[in-house]
Amino acid sequence: MEYAYVNNPPIVSISGLVKRFPIGGGQFTALNGIDLTFVKGEFTGLVGPSGSGKTTLLNIIGSLDAPTEGSAVVLGQSISELSHRQAARLRSERLGFIFQTYNLLPVYTVFENVEFPLLLLKIPAAKRRRAVLDALDAIGLMDKVHSRPAQLSGGESQRVAIARAMVKSPEIVLADEPTANLDARNSHRILRTMVKLNEVFRTTFIFASHDEKVIGYLRRKITLNDGKRVGDEYIEHPVNLTGSASAVDAEGET
Repeated sequence: MEYAYVNNPPIVSISGLVKRFPIGGGQFTALNGIDLTFVKGEFTGLVGPSGSGKTTLLNIIGSLDAPTEGSAVVLGQSISELSHRQAARLRSERLGFIFQTYNLLPVYTVFENVEFPLLLLKIPAAKRRRAVLDALDAIGLMDKVHSRPAQLSGGESQRVAIARAMVKSPEIVLADEPTANLDARNSHRILRTMVKLNEVFRTTFIFASHDEKVIGYLRRKITLNDGKRVGDEYIEHPVNLTGSASAVDAEGET
C-alpha cells in the first residue's frame, strides 16, 4: 500500500531503544529494543495497554528523557548527546506538546497562555498576535481570548493547550492522550483540526492514546506491549475520516 509521505526523509529514527527506571532495589524496563522510523507528514499513534511504554517513548522523542541504551535521533539530533540547553532549544523551537494535564499559567489569560511560546522565541508582537488569534480561531475559542484558566471548563482548557502547542508551527506535535478531557463532539472537532494541519502543512503528529476516537483518525498505528513493538499498521481509510463519521455525539462539554 502506498502513501504520499512514505518516501519522505525520516525525521525520527529509533534503533535498539531501551529505557530502564530504578524501582526498589532493581530496575523496571519500560522500553525493550524498540526500532522505529517516522517520516515527515505522518499522522501516527502509539497504542497499547497502560504500562506498555507509550508515554515513555513519546517523552524520549520529545527530548524530555533519554535512552538507557540504543539511540533516538529527532530532527537530525541525537537525544542522548544533547545538553539540557540543547534539548530545551529543540523543544521550544521545533516540537509541540499536548499533555493529559493542561499546564496553563493561572495568572495569564487564554491569549497570553497561547502567546507564551512565541515570547520565548522573541517573535515580533504583530506576528505573535496574528498567530495566536489564528490558533484560537482554529479550535473555536475566540470568545475566550481574555478569560483566565479558572474560568474555563476542562475541555476548554485542553483546547487552549492544543492551541499553545500549534501556535509556533512545530515540525512535530507530540500528543499524550489529547482528548482525555474532551467530550465526543469536541474530541472530533480537535482531531479534525489536527488532520487538516497535517494535510495542509505536513506537520507530523505522533499520539499516545487508547481513545478509540483518536485511533479512528490514525493513518499509522504502532502497537506496544510490555515495552516492545508488537504491531505496525498503515491504515488506508481511517474510520473517522469516512462519510459515516460525520455524525458525532453532541454531548455537553466536560
